[in-house]
Amino acid sequence: MTRYIRHAAAFCALLLIALLVNATRVQVVQSGSLDANPANRRNAIVRFDQPRGDILVDGRPVTGSKDTGEQLRYERTYKNGPLYAPVTGFASQVYGTTFLEHSEDGILSGTDPMLAPFPLWNDITRTQNPGGHVQTTIKAAAQRAAYAGLGGKRGAVAALEPSTGKILALVSAPSYDPERLSGTSAPVARAWAELNGSPSKPMLNRAIRQTYPPGSTFKVVTAAAALDADTVTDLDAPTRSPSPYTLPGTSTQLTNEVDGCADASLRYAFRWSCNTFFAKLGVDTGLGRMSRTARNFGFNDRGLKIPSSVAPSNFDTSMDKAQLALSSIGQYDTRATPLQMAMVSAAVANGGSVKSPRLVDRTTTDDGDVVDTTGARSLRQAMNPNTAMRLREMMQQVVEEGTGTNAAIPGVTVGGKTGTAQHGIDNSGTPYAWFISWAQAPGDGEPSVAVAVVVEDASADRGDISGGGSAAPIAKAVMEAVLGAR
Repeated sequence: MTRYIRHAAAFCALLLIALLVNATRVQVVQSGSLDANPANRRNAIVRFDQPRGDILVDGRPVTGSKDTGEQLRYERTYKNGPLYAPVTGFASQVYGTTFLEHSEDGILSGTDPMLAPFPLWNDITRTQNPGGHVQTTIKAAAQRAAYAGLGGKRGAVAALEPSTGKILALVSAPSYDPERLSGTSAPVARAWAELNGSPSKPMLNRAIRQTYPPGSTFKVVTAAAALDADTVTDLDAPTRSPSPYTLPGTSTQLTNEVDGCADASLRYAFRWSCNTFFAKLGVDTGLGRMSRTARNFGFNDRGLKIPSSVAPSNFDTSMDKAQLALSSIGQYDTRATPLQMAMVSAAVANGGSVKSPRLVDRTTTDDGDVVDTTGARSLRQAMNPNTAMRLREMMQQVVEEGTGTNAAIPGVTVGGKTGTAQHGIDNSGTPYAWFISWAQAPGDGEPSVAVAVVVEDASADRGDISGGGSAAPIAKAVMEAVLGAR
């Protein structure tokens, strides 16, 4: 009898060891994969069991949380959702997160270890931190002015503080209400299908995720490269610039919309946006110098984050001379986001220094203790300070007596550059209207705002579109809002 008891005891011991081994396998070896398994709802239940932290503009929340009493208890809410959607993105219980809701998810959801009062505190106590808050660099007045200025037209606006890189406005139109994607109901699924199927692409963040041919606004980059390379040394000296200009190696002739471009000076050609002058200037400056200058402004940078990722703007580094001529006037394969062109204008305003654009000023705990701050950081020196000074002078003259007079603000020093970008097969598409600018208030030592505006304006007549007519008034309104809000 004793022998049977010993056998039974040994068998039970083996079962216990097997049970412990399996528990160790499940809890240690397979814990990661089980946590990530879509069928495991525990993480989602915990994640939505408390209110999400808020995203703030001018110290006021533009987000909130609603207690639904459901298993996934708290849903995200938004104040002025369409206005701030390009900034906040959405936080959906079904479709995930985008933009700041995504890049700052750890802070907002309370899962970031930096929110804990002590290291390993949450591991010991098995508690979850309340969601923290994200203070943006956005100025509400500038954001409203940009959104109202677009007035429902397809397009985008980006505004920066040149000396710090702070993003003061980031607008994309048409927009959408991200609150429509909160929750798990059937209307949420219908909203998702509707928004993704809309031909106007309301969920596309045109300010940072869409690239356009920048047209004549790119002539700022071409002028910077030429001045740094001493291709042109005197702003007022006549040049050997034919009008029309035959693209090198082809029989294709490039023409101008204005008179007086033949043998024009750089100052005149910049003020009146002579295509033939700048196409030849880019060729004379050379592909190497043009490529380096474009890169220094931020083109071809695939790692730019604000902290959301930004689509890279493009300037080809391998082209023949005809392609270089077209690229030098912002056509061919040259493409830029509105944020990139705001960086171009800001570099001119900031003595040639390109600051890293940033959308987050600081993050805090739920009771206001600072978790992290984001300071100004230089990316590159786009051009010599003397070149930036001469470009500021020429941009100012564009607004005072050139193609950008619609951006003039009484008593304020404003510089700008218009652009009308062709696109589509045989340039058949409705041109994009561009305007980039900066403004300096009386008494200020340096400009305090730089803006880029693009208007797709698919409903407009082709002949009525111009950067000065369609985009400059929007830039003016944004600059006025920034200067008035200080």
